[in-house]
Amino acid sequence: MTTNSEAVSITVVVPTYKEVENIPLLVERLGAVRRTHGWDLDVLFMDDDSRDGSAECVAKIGLPWVQLITRTSDRGLSPAVLDGLRRARGGVLVVMDADLSHPPEALPALLVQLEDGADFVVGSRFIDGGTTDDDWGVFRWLNSRVATLMAYPLTTIADPMSGFFMLRRETFESHTGYTPIGYKIGLELLVKCACRDVREVPIHFADRQLGYSKLTVAEQLRYLQHVRRLYIHKFAFWSQLTQFLLVGASGLVVNLLVLTGLLAAGLTMQPAVIGAIALSMLWNFGLNRSFSFAGASTEPFLRQLFDFVSACAIGAVVNYSVTLLMVGWIGHPQLSAAIGVVAATGFNFTASRLYVFKRRHVRKTK
Repeated sequence: MTTNSEAVSITVVVPTYKEVENIPLLVERLGAVRRTHGWDLDVLFMDDDSRDGSAECVAKIGLPWVQLITRTSDRGLSPAVLDGLRRARGGVLVVMDADLSHPPEALPALLVQLEDGADFVVGSRFIDGGTTDDDWGVFRWLNSRVATLMAYPLTTIADPMSGFFMLRRETFESHTGYTPIGYKIGLELLVKCACRDVREVPIHFADRQLGYSKLTVAEQLRYLQHVRRLYIHKFAFWSQLTQFLLVGASGLVVNLLVLTGLLAAGLTMQPAVIGAIALSMLWNFGLNRSFSFAGASTEPFLRQLFDFVSACAIGAVVNYSVTLLMVGWIGHPQLSAAIGVVAATGFNFTASRLYVFKRRHVRKTK
C-alpha cells in the first residue's frame, strides 16, 4: 500500500501518568514535525487520572490537534493505548512514550517504511544506527536483552520491546481479542495482528530527564505472563503440549516421592502404585487447570475434576499396567513408574485437550 504523506491522517497515541512536565515539550516537538511535513496529525494523551495538572496543561496549550482524555477505570499502560487506538481518527496510528525517550523527529522515517508496504514499523534501539544514552547500566541492558530473547519465538526483530511503533488502522482493526498484561503493547499488536512485514527504523533512545519511571518489578513479572499468553495464541497446540509436559514432569516427581514414601511405610507394590498415581493425578489436574489450559478454568471445579479423572482413566490404566509390567522385567520400581508415566502421557494430553478443557480459549485472528 502506498499513500501520499501529505494527505495521510496520523494519530499519535501517548499513554500518560504524571507526565505534566514532559507534555508541553513533546507537543512542541510533534508540532515542529507536523508543520515541517504538512501532516494532518493529531495527538491523544491517554491519561490515567494523574491529577498532576496534565489536563490543565493540555487545556492551556489550546491546540485543536492536541487532546487529553482522562481515564478513571481499567487503568494501565496497555489498556490506555488500546483505548486511544480505538478512539483515534487517523488512518495511520502511532504509539510513543511521553517521557521524550522516543524522538518525534523519527516519524517521517517510520512512515516511509509503512508507505513502502510494511505492516508494522518499530523505532529500534538495537539495529545499526540505533543508540541509547551512555548511562544504561549493566542490569538495565541485561534486563532488556533477556526480555528480547524471551520474545524471539514470537518475532525476530531486534527490538520487540520498543514502545515506539506505527501501523495502519486496518491492521489494528484486523483483530479484536487483545488481552495484554503489563506494558509491552507493541508486542501484543505485532503478534495478534499477524504482521508479516515488520520493519525497524533506527532511533536514539534517550533517558527521561523529567518525571520518574513507572517500570516496576511487578510490571516485569506481568511481562512473563504476557509472553506466555502470546505463546498460547501463536503456538496454541505446541504451547499447550509443552506446558502439559512440564506439568507432567512435576507430576512425575510427585509420583516418585509418594511411591517411595508409601513403600517405605510398608505398603506392597500394588497399593503403593495406585496411591502414587492418584495423588499425582490430582496434582496434575490442579496445575493443568491453572496453567496449561487456564482459559478453561472458569468451568466448575468439581465437574472438571470428575471429567479429568474419567478422561484420564485410560492413561491411569496404561500407567498402572506398564509400571507393573516393567517391574517384572527390570525389577526397579521407580524406573518402572517413570516409564509408566511416559506411556500414559499421550493419552492424558489428548483427553485433557479435547474433552476436559475443551473450551476454546485461543481467539483466532480474523
